[in-house]
Amino acid sequence: MQQLAIDAPLTVRLIESYLSDLVKVRSGNGLLLGLSGGVDSSVLATLAVRAVGKENVHVRFLFDRDSEKSSEDNARIMAQWLGVELEIEDISPVMRKRRVYAPLIMKIALFSPRFNRRFEHAYRRIVGETSFKSSLKVGGHVVGHSWLKRTMFNLSIRHVDKGFSERHVYRRTVLERKAAQDDLVLIGAANRSEFEVGWFVKDGIDDLPIQPMTGLYKTQVWQLAAHLNLPEAIQTQLPSPDMVLGITDEFGIGHSYQRLDVVLDLLEQKKPKGEIIEQGISQHELDDILDLMKFSAWKRVSRHEAPPVDGGINGNVRAFEEIKGVRPQLKGSDPLLS
Repeated sequence: MQQLAIDAPLTVRLIESYLSDLVKVRSGNGLLLGLSGGVDSSVLATLAVRAVGKENVHVRFLFDRDSEKSSEDNARIMAQWLGVELEIEDISPVMRKRRVYAPLIMKIALFSPRFNRRFEHAYRRIVGETSFKSSLKVGGHVVGHSWLKRTMFNLSIRHVDKGFSERHVYRRTVLERKAAQDDLVLIGAANRSEFEVGWFVKDGIDDLPIQPMTGLYKTQVWQLAAHLNLPEAIQTQLPSPDMVLGITDEFGIGHSYQRLDVVLDLLEQKKPKGEIIEQGISQHELDDILDLMKFSAWKRVSRHEAPPVDGGINGNVRAFEEIKGVRPQLKGSDPLLS
């Protein structure tokens, strides 16, 4: 299976140049980004420091009741590694006032990551799709579920999705206020994989106008993390949206990033379904990813500046050769991925 190799040194230079120009052209006092402790924001923070100097990079970690403890640990690791001050803020009080945690499902979700994963499995068996796909359909006003399935969604997933969206939109508001107050250029760390299937909150922190890495697939961001020699804890973590405890990105999407990226890349090449399946992708996987792309179209309507790098087949940083270590071996595994 192809590995979407990029020219990492060239990619780094192009993003660094772009970030440097942002500060020069917009007469800002530097760059601001949310540092979640995940690999995407960690890579972007590293490139920002390299581009404009640590004294001109401002990072904030905005956590809430449902954030993974490891997220804060990793954000602190990255801030210390980069030599930047990390501002930390608990947004839980605001979320409580907005009754994000009030629904019963949100109370239960706080206590058991195992329950959250088992509930998602039960939902998939009953409804026939991931709760993520259901959320995309509801957001896009697609109807078709039976009364029983709609009721199950409304009593559970609707509250989880609403709460997740509320938190990410509020995080964006906090950072935008900070950027305006201190004359900083706010940048986001969304990647191409998440953008293509809608694994982000519309108008949230991953839907900012300036997203320098939306041209890179997740596996290509991992390549940059390895090239930049980020701390091992950052490179080997399981990507998490901090939605509810125990739910990782790949579990929520329903596909590993390695396989998702291959499909997205082959689709960009306009390969027929038969050729994609020959790459080791099942018909079910392919159809589901196509569904995610279709049902998430309503999210991709915000205006974004063109990113400086494109890891696609006709992009400016593709290496067109096999590389090793696209993704370091993860600590642990995600046995309930599918």
